[in-house]
Amino acid sequence: MARTLSEEQLLPLLRTLADGAWHSGEALAADAGVTRAALSKRVRKLLAWGLEVETLPGRGCRLAQPLDLLDADLIRGALSPSARGRLTVQVRAGTDSTNTQLISAGGAGDPQALLAEYQSGGRGRHGRSWHSPFGANLYLSLGWTFAQWPAALAALPLATGVATAEALAPLGLKDLRLKWPNDLWHRDAKLGGILIEQRGKAGGACRVVIGLGLNVAMRSATSAEIARPWTSLAEALGQAPSRNALAAGILEQWLAMLERYAAEGFAPFEPQWRALDLMRGRAVTVQLAGGETRGIARGVDESGALLVDAGGERHRILSGEVALRTTVEGTA
Repeated sequence: MARTLSEEQLLPLLRTLADGAWHSGEALAADAGVTRAALSKRVRKLLAWGLEVETLPGRGCRLAQPLDLLDADLIRGALSPSARGRLTVQVRAGTDSTNTQLISAGGAGDPQALLAEYQSGGRGRHGRSWHSPFGANLYLSLGWTFAQWPAALAALPLATGVATAEALAPLGLKDLRLKWPNDLWHRDAKLGGILIEQRGKAGGACRVVIGLGLNVAMRSATSAEIARPWTSLAEALGQAPSRNALAAGILEQWLAMLERYAAEGFAPFEPQWRALDLMRGRAVTVQLAGGETRGIARGVDESGALLVDAGGERHRILSGEVALRTTVEGTA
């Protein structure tokens, strides 16, 4: 029975190819201590990860686009001393889902962060799959344990969105908005999504795993199956920022946010959420278990619930699918 190639076998080859330059097959095989046939098998595995590998007789092979590989040491080095001293950071070439892995790991190592170059089972809200091509985006999860169940825990995705927007602010990204309850948008296209999963009982300790999928340099050729409008930081900024620097900045903001959330809840984050609210004053359609509601979004309340004016009443939406409509029927 053939043995499955491990990350440890593939990562040295990937690090060599990451510069996007041509590398001879003979030299690559020699560096890995394998035959040319075994090298070809490793290249095929990279292709299965969704990477574009070009081969040419007499020149060898190269990646069609250079890769900015994630590096746990670089991420830790970019953190403040206080964050670096308390946070464990791990990077994997691939996993099913960074959230799934941290949930399974338990809270003994919290706060702990896990990043992956790709996910085979990335998840969004309501069990949707999250498209996770290799080396193109940021797939990041943070495990955190609250000593006591915090007030308004349902609003934590909103506060996380605010903290993530704060981390992206140094990039100079204009028109960044937050879409209730857990999406980052640039103009009218999705830039990223947040997924928070919790464990615990009210009145006691509460563990959360915060996951983020952020489109950094995803190419259209690798995302044909995404039905909804999407964008990336590379498209919005004209070039892709460093994923390692992004990860460090996001983790720094998340840690600060979680400390404050434990003490003060959602209230300190509500003004900035309001300033970034994509839907406020816009016509929306809300899909609920009991049917569809159409109205005008009016922001959120102190618990993070969405407020929608429809049929002469104000509805408080705790969960559901919310979509913008193109026709605006009112103003904020």
